Amino acid sequence: MTATGQYIGALARLKPGDLGLLRIHAGQGLDETVNGFDLFTGLWWPIRQTSPKAPRRGVAWLVAKLYAFRPLEYASGYTLARGLRRCRPRDEKARLRFDQRFDQLLTLPVGGVEPTLRWALDELAEGNYELDWVRLTDDLSKWEREPTRLAWAEEYLRTATDGG
Repeated sequence: MTATGQYIGALARLKPGDLGLLRIHAGQGLDETVNGFDLFTGLWWPIRQTSPKAPRRGVAWLVAKLYAFRPLEYASGYTLARGLRRCRPRDEKARLRFDQRFDQLLTLPVGGVEPTLRWALDELAEGNYELDWVRLTDDLSKWEREPTRLAWAEEYLRTATDGG
């Protein structure tokens, strides 16, 4: 299992109270509270110590908060771009706003993407979709690289043309 997979597994094993603590820290930096820092460190540091391929600290913190917000069932291959495409409204005006929101997501730096990802997770939850948390984490780890965001856009558009 990859280091990212181990991290997602650790998140999935959190108790409801720990998930609640992480939800409280939405929009906050890692170093803003001792409780959040301690919980996160207990999850991430053991993996980081054994693998240099562990998710970056900032990305791992972001994913922990997102997972606590909407702990969607893990399913390999069910990417966020693909899931969002399936959530698109049928109404043309609503669909245009939805597409614009997705486009906005692709332009944000990783440090400013949390609110839009929370919106995306809400959309997937409403549609009862699963999510490949490992892929999301790995993609966010290389979010600054243009090919990562282009791959999301292509997957979103490809899903649109194959009817998925």
